[in-house]
Amino acid sequence: MKPNIGINEADRKAVSDQLSKLLADEFVLYTKTRNAHWNIEGPDFHSMHIFFEEQYGQLDELMDSVAERIRKIGHYAPATLAQFLQLTHLTEKSDSKNDSQGFLKELLEDHESIIEFIRGNINPFATEYNDAGTSDFITGLMETHEGMAWMLRSHFR
Repeated sequence: MKPNIGINEADRKAVSDQLSKLLADEFVLYTKTRNAHWNIEGPDFHSMHIFFEEQYGQLDELMDSVAERIRKIGHYAPATLAQFLQLTHLTEKSDSKNDSQGFLKELLEDHESIIEFIRGNINPFATEYNDAGTSDFITGLMETHEGMAWMLRSHFR
């Protein structure tokens, strides 16, 4: 049964398409954060290992909430690696040498890219697609990414 939530099918599809890109970005960032957790080396190994674990834990929750939002508005969430790599704005490639500074810089850039993508969708979701709920939802996601980016950025000061 199709949702009867006051948003027409074309608008729900447009929102779902953008949320699918966001989900792909979240998944790629999650994977890159897991990589940092697993492969970090150096004198700050222990503290960074724990830090990256906290970050990927937050990202796991974000991914689930984005997928569930897609389902709430009546569409299926992408769920394969091929789909994620096709939809993501991020690059899977890592230039890091398994040191904290390299991982931190790369992850920070990805968070900031996601923040910009989300920010660019807040108003269109509400005004063009009549979906204030998803607009509000992604505003919260943006704030979470801003907090995570702050934690990453703070390592450089």
